[in-house]
Amino acid sequence: MNRNQLEQIEKEALNLIVDLGVEAAVEASFDEESGVINLQIESPQPAILIGFHGETLHALQLIFSFLVHQILGEWFKVWVNVGDYRQKREEQLKKLALNLAMKAKFSGETQTVTGLSAAERRIIHLTLAEHPDVFSESEGEGRQRIITIKPKNS
Repeated sequence: MNRNQLEQIEKEALNLIVDLGVEAAVEASFDEESGVINLQIESPQPAILIGFHGETLHALQLIFSFLVHQILGEWFKVWVNVGDYRQKREEQLKKLALNLAMKAKFSGETQTVTGLSAAERRIIHLTLAEHPDVFSESEGEGRQRIITIKPKNS
């Protein structure tokens, strides 16, 4: 991936965001190791680009994936971040996982989490993977998929 291609991706992504009426700056980078194109967006109006629980951000990521395919003629995984949203969300999910683990351990009752994307569920599972007192499982299908956190001794 050369710099000209990344600049073209930045330009087209910025044009799309500006067409939405949002002021922003876009920086594209390519991670050789993972083969992922990262789009970092900075904006004085980040909430518009992130949406409720990141729904708009996920939609933009899908659109930008198609945009990258159109520009490069091949498919790449595209990862979009607005400000430090993804880092903050990951920290929130880790805290949630640990709080629910403690609740499950002391109450002896299964705790559930709904409404998470596959990537968010993965963060919960990884956070609790080595936990000595609880384990986590995903149950259900599609949008009804939930995470259950159960005490190991039950």
